[in-house]
Amino acid sequence: MSKRRKSQRSAETTPKEKVRDVFVPRPFEGLVDEPEWIALRELVPAASAPLRLAPALVEEFGDRPVTLATVLPMAAPAMTKPDGRVLIGLQRHIQSGDVSRDLAEALLCALRAEPGGPVSVPPLPGPGPRLQDVLVDGPLEISMHDGFDFWLDPGAADDPNVQASLERANAAVYPTVRMAAAKAAYWCQVPEKSHVRWVLPEGEDAALDALARLGAAGALPLGDDTRFAGMFRAHGRLVPVWDLPEQTPAAEWEEPVAQFGKRYAEALTETGPLDAAGRRARQGLLGRQLTLR
Repeated sequence: MSKRRKSQRSAETTPKEKVRDVFVPRPFEGLVDEPEWIALRELVPAASAPLRLAPALVEEFGDRPVTLATVLPMAAPAMTKPDGRVLIGLQRHIQSGDVSRDLAEALLCALRAEPGGPVSVPPLPGPGPRLQDVLVDGPLEISMHDGFDFWLDPGAADDPNVQASLERANAAVYPTVRMAAAKAAYWCQVPEKSHVRWVLPEGEDAALDALARLGAAGALPLGDDTRFAGMFRAHGRLVPVWDLPEQTPAAEWEEPVAQFGKRYAEALTETGPLDAAGRRARQGLLGRQLTLR
């Protein structure tokens, strides 16, 4: 057997090093707008926000425009435009246990790719920089969209196939409005009802105790004909959900959400142990955790 064949056979039989997955419960921890990152990933169908590359990446790749998108075509992790623009998708099919690492790797792969060409992103990126390392942190300047037209360059929708694909994607979008009364609070309309969902910025124990105090006082609903439906966990934060009348528009809920925010903030200031009613309310909240979002 030749040396070349031996080398090939050795390479084929040598086991490849496994890339280990690591679970990070709060992937957006440390970012200024952590609750908004969570909301865009878990609650919002169509939105975008500009991102700024860290100085080291600007030096290496130039000051290229980067846009964060809730989702990209075919739930792709990243795409590039011929003019050098980069889009990063928050909601994607394949991911590891560290969303922040996934997004950072998708960004780096897109920056290395030929502008306008395909972007290959590994399903398990392994150790490396995270979002907190590759971006200049700051508040997200979120733009809400009625559909996914923001994906397209001018004239692209003239293609019948592109237009058909866009129409299918847009048909799946529930109307969603970003509330002004509270950061990371969103109203959405689904068949037969509407919801307000709010990613709370506080730690789980503090948030849960505050909600329990409000529950014991009967102060959880947003108003008449509303119902506190429960809550779910998302990336280390609690997301309470309210059921609302279907036909009442989002603007009508700004004041009720603002008033609830004041009640919630006041409840957070109470740091003593829960009384018996509060403990019962807390157990009730834990029993009403939602899985549907």
